[in-house]
Amino acid sequence: MALGIKPGDHVALWMTNRPEWLHLLYAVARVGGCLVPLNTRYRSDDLAFTVVNSQAKLLITVDRSGPIDYGDLLASARPEIEAAGHLELVVMMGGAGAALEQAGSTPTRRWTDLLAVGEGISDAALAERASAVSPDELMMLAYTSGTTGNPKGVMHSHRPLRNVRERALLLGHSRNDLHLNYLPLFHIYALSEIALMAILTGGCQKLYDAFDPDAVLDDIEQLGATTVHGFDAVWADLLDAQAGRARDVSSLRLGTLPAGASSTTPIARQVQDTFCPTISGYGMSESWAFIVCSHPTDTLEQRTETSGYPMLGVEIEIRDTESDEVLHPDVPGRLFVRHYTVTSGYWANPAATADAISANGWLDTGDIALVRPDGHVVFLGRHKDMLKVGGENMSPAEVEGYLREVPGVLDAAVVGYPDARLSEVPVAYVIRTKASDIDVTLSKDDLLDRLRGRIASYKIPRAVIFLDEMPMTPSGKIRKVELRERALRDLAP
Repeated sequence: MALGIKPGDHVALWMTNRPEWLHLLYAVARVGGCLVPLNTRYRSDDLAFTVVNSQAKLLITVDRSGPIDYGDLLASARPEIEAAGHLELVVMMGGAGAALEQAGSTPTRRWTDLLAVGEGISDAALAERASAVSPDELMMLAYTSGTTGNPKGVMHSHRPLRNVRERALLLGHSRNDLHLNYLPLFHIYALSEIALMAILTGGCQKLYDAFDPDAVLDDIEQLGATTVHGFDAVWADLLDAQAGRARDVSSLRLGTLPAGASSTTPIARQVQDTFCPTISGYGMSESWAFIVCSHPTDTLEQRTETSGYPMLGVEIEIRDTESDEVLHPDVPGRLFVRHYTVTSGYWANPAATADAISANGWLDTGDIALVRPDGHVVFLGRHKDMLKVGGENMSPAEVEGYLREVPGVLDAAVVGYPDARLSEVPVAYVIRTKASDIDVTLSKDDLLDRLRGRIASYKIPRAVIFLDEMPMTPSGKIRKVELRERALRDLAP
């Protein structure tokens, strides 16, 4: 409030897991602002786009975390951000010396300055502001990768907090639980199922700046943690670390492990024997997290081979990919969801909103799933041209755009390749220009060097394969199905 944040203003937050993240989550919402959590794996171009697109008035960040110099990345993004004219102030934590010196025309202040000016706001003034906040007002813009390239800001009100409370009752979470929170807070998974869950139930959470399986296992043993979370890749690392040096994990009561896809089943089964029972779940930025969820009393098969049962009030339809006809149980098709937690749309993007959400509120998730006769939903994979790299949505179109900007590149296509740890990773197929000297020297490293430092590391292709021509459909589109099949052969061990 002292820095001039008014109801409806957007506040971007770009930092790793730390207590201030949680303080700001509540502070921004309490004064009627809208939080814009930014992916800490963003680099200069990602940062510039999201800060500009969200029209953030205030950006709060850290000067660095480990080897990543956030101040330097911000300095690279500043010209584009400042040209847009929305950002009025940057607040930076840490030493911030060099970062403050690189400040552009937008003022930059230290975190301690923010705390100091806040002392000038009276309790009465804060109470008056907080009492005027409506549950239907915009609470958060969650940026997610889109199939057409740039990230899209998913709009959410305060209403989904009710859904978190309902799940707390379902799963028996209480003040007696200690959650270990090593998943990134900018993701809806960690934000909803750990950060908000612990706070709303009176429980405790320990924050980790980064995931270290040995540190997590040590804390389970030493602190008596009751609840751990993660996708199958996280659990696989925990299994490996436990096999290397066994810790006492008997304090664990329950875990969350989104299952359903056949690739997750082996890990999910092992976790039950080594650690604790887990519940499955399904969600996405647009729908909120775990709108489909297992119950702890479900069978082992239901908890490890399905995504769970729809939460209270969640409507699910499986539709034919061509005809849009609603399908019978056990028949796979496109997954549609309708619920009060579904986003009202994408910020400043009415075309994308209309494409994803029907007039009567049905969200096209872009996923393929089926509903079993017992009502449990099984997630089968993506329908839209989107990759999921270690839990991160990744747009092939965005990376293809960067590759096509490189001199000597005629065309590029990015597809997914299976990965034991990350589920899938991006692979690029590239056609070099002809009748040019540059096509002789253009290499994989030339291409990837143009991407490093500009986009998040998980978006950078793990392999680049040069082709003379792309496989095309009769209508002139690249046959990515054929490229995915080819990648299995080209990159076979």
